[in-house]
Amino acid sequence: MINFNVPPYTGSEDEHVLSAMRSSKISGDGPYSKKCQAWFEGELKCSKALLVPSCTHALEMAAILIGVGPGDEVIMPSFTFVSTANAFALRGAKIVFVDIRPDTMNINEQLIESAITAQTKVIVPVHYAGVACDMDVIMSIADRYGIYVVEDAAQGMMSTYKGRALGTIGHIGAFSFHETKNYTSGGEGGLLIVNDAQFVERSEIIREKGTDRSKFFRGLVDKYSWVDIGSSYLMSDLQAAFLWGQLEKVNEINASRLAIWDRYFSGLSALVGRNILVTSEVHKDRTHNAHMFYLKLKDINQRTQMLDHLKTCGVMAVFHYVPLHSSLAGKLHSRFHGVDNYTTAESERLIRLPIWYGMKEAQVDHVVNSIKEFY
Repeated sequence: MINFNVPPYTGSEDEHVLSAMRSSKISGDGPYSKKCQAWFEGELKCSKALLVPSCTHALEMAAILIGVGPGDEVIMPSFTFVSTANAFALRGAKIVFVDIRPDTMNINEQLIESAITAQTKVIVPVHYAGVACDMDVIMSIADRYGIYVVEDAAQGMMSTYKGRALGTIGHIGAFSFHETKNYTSGGEGGLLIVNDAQFVERSEIIREKGTDRSKFFRGLVDKYSWVDIGSSYLMSDLQAAFLWGQLEKVNEINASRLAIWDRYFSGLSALVGRNILVTSEVHKDRTHNAHMFYLKLKDINQRTQMLDHLKTCGVMAVFHYVPLHSSLAGKLHSRFHGVDNYTTAESERLIRLPIWYGMKEAQVDHVVNSIKEFY
């Protein structure tokens, strides 16, 4: 069986994790956390990078930083993971979904403005499959209306939009290091990116249970105390050590995934050319990170048949999000603005193929040949 996902592992993680275990600081903000955060600030060119337990926690922190509360509205796509909505619903906000673009599966930036009301506080673009949303349009809308932008870049590490790293364009960005992502901190993990200077100091306070403990350790205050709301949003230094082992080979991992993606794209091009199926695309002005390679079939029935066929061929492929507005909680905490032309229909056609660091060319070719065999 060709697994859908194999968590990335370079071999150098062992040394770093063991070193962290033997150090005197294994909780949050230890030596490896500081090394990783400095790496991200340099690589992504952002004001502040803070490791957190998950992307979910990063989004929750973003909601607190921006001051989202009851009565506020947050605009986002319905085709996303539940954390995107949950983080803001937890603060009492109403989630407002708008339709997606079928070419990227991202939020349709042309539909955002009509969804804005006097209660709109935040726009949350989700960079699906590590492919950027049209951030120029989104930031222009946000600037005109005085609305914050929180980028859900969970899948977007090492992807760019017009030369800028995803997660660094909006006011705040959030990344995931879950085991299914291109880089992991040992199964779970996330990163909060702060691009707006007004949030830098408070982000450290919220992350440290609402205390000014970070200032204390920098010698800026003689004692630390409870100064704001917050929670325990720190990643263990053991996880940061695992992550550091991957950051040392970040380009190698990225190149491996891109080669797999390109092999899928080339191998399935004939079927695409005959309009039999649709695959992931290359988009102008945006570099992707090969986080995902997906197919879109005729409809949900053909998708089910394809998944069953691939399973018999020893290939584990999966479908993706069930649109949030159709879920039980979605009906309670959200509304869909406009018409659902693409969100449901496109989500029901989509299949994600196996793609992971270290996947062999022969395995990729087997997946491609199995798909061809179906037709």
